Amino acid sequence: KEYRRQRQMCIRDSTFCSNAISEVIFLSNSFPRLGKPAPLFEADVVRFDSRKKQIFFDKISLNKIIEEKKWAVIFFYARDFSDLCPTEIHSFNRRIKDFERANCVLIGCSTDSKNSHKAWMEKPRTKGGIDKLSYPLMADPSLRISTSYGVLQRSLGQALRGTFIINDEGILMSMAVNPAWIGRSVDETVRTLQALQSGKSCPAGWRPGRKTL
Repeated sequence: KEYRRQRQMCIRDSTFCSNAISEVIFLSNSFPRLGKPAPLFEADVVRFDSRKKQIFFDKISLNKIIEEKKWAVIFFYARDFSDLCPTEIHSFNRRIKDFERANCVLIGCSTDSKNSHKAWMEKPRTKGGIDKLSYPLMADPSLRISTSYGVLQRSLGQALRGTFIINDEGILMSMAVNPAWIGRSVDETVRTLQALQSGKSCPAGWRPGRKTL
């Protein structure tokens, strides 16, 4: 019985992975192109004010970020109130100082509504929440932003784990996409951002202070 149960699980998981990978391959043709202007967006975000201890709604736009001569890192995640997504969201939060030192705006995004983001941010971390975030969460219930960045899983109405680095001129410099069940490395995102800003050829595993090529 145990053997049959495990075999059924393997078949089920293999089918799920195969379908998801097929969808990733299908979507890859719609990805934005490196070295070209990143897709523009203007959307609702939810922020936490650490001084007032308040959560509030706001607006964000890529055009304004570019006007302020700042870089941007946008990371898409699947769903609010999930198990895996908080591990990434908290990991990004722990590295917020690195993004700030790089003059970079960090933005998390999912296809959930701004009210869903707010409810999740009001929930303590000890109970599965994401309170006290130092960066905004962008709402994409229309699916337009996820679609323009090529990460929308249409059958599920949610985004893949895409990470996009945009320079201060609005040019897409780096992109990486993981399937929904694989968390990404925030350390690698920070390293890639730092390498891009160095303006030099950087070998594997390069870190600031090490020799470039």
